[in-house]
Amino acid sequence: MSGHSKWASIKHKKGALDAKRGKIFNRHARLIEVAARSGGADVDINVRLRAEVQAAKSANMPNDKIDKAIAKGAGLIKGVIYEEAVYEAYGPEGVALMIDTLTDSKNRTVGEIRNILGKHNGHMGESGSVAWNFTQKGVITVLSEGHDEDSILEVVLEAGAEDLSTEGDSFEITTDPKDFAAVRDALNAAGITPSHSEVTRIPGSTVQLDEDTARKVLKLIDILDDHDDVQNVSANIDISDEIMETLKNEG
Repeated sequence: MSGHSKWASIKHKKGALDAKRGKIFNRHARLIEVAARSGGADVDINVRLRAEVQAAKSANMPNDKIDKAIAKGAGLIKGVIYEEAVYEAYGPEGVALMIDTLTDSKNRTVGEIRNILGKHNGHMGESGSVAWNFTQKGVITVLSEGHDEDSILEVVLEAGAEDLSTEGDSFEITTDPKDFAAVRDALNAAGITPSHSEVTRIPGSTVQLDEDTARKVLKLIDILDDHDDVQNVSANIDISDEIMETLKNEG
């Protein structure tokens, strides 16, 4: 199998959210609530909920917080109702951005995102202006150490994966969103623990960034990521390993 999702690889190398455990748990809780509200609280029936619960457990989210989020989503506990909203935008040098949010006030969220973009050489886009270049995919990363590519390939193909590629010290598996949970479950059943897994937006084409532009774009993405309502930011960017290493060393 060939091909890879360059932006997904950059996100994993960037690792900006690794230390922000409280924010990560909050994001997982919102996603679990939405999944439970839309498809019910039974993880055996609700595929989306099962995937969100597995993602939360992979992030070491405590079981009591997961159970509470499911209960809130199912209406067993009163609380704020979150809605999904996706915004299309442009960053520095016209980089395309897709910003996925869960919010209890779309008017507040869009205003705050517009303000962030304006302060960092970006702006909101028209509906459909950048979405055409992005496709939702499940992306699962497995560290290559101790694992044989052929064995992993056999497991994920049987479960419905679309693609497997080698990215540095990892294997990156791409799936259709509807097959994401099944592929991840198959890996876990085979004793293969993913280092990262998510459903995200993958660009069909990317733009190569120089060091200065990469620095500006990643700073904007970090600031958007820090917003409580933002669940995921996707960008059509390609940054060389050398530039990524330089930026990581800058802290």
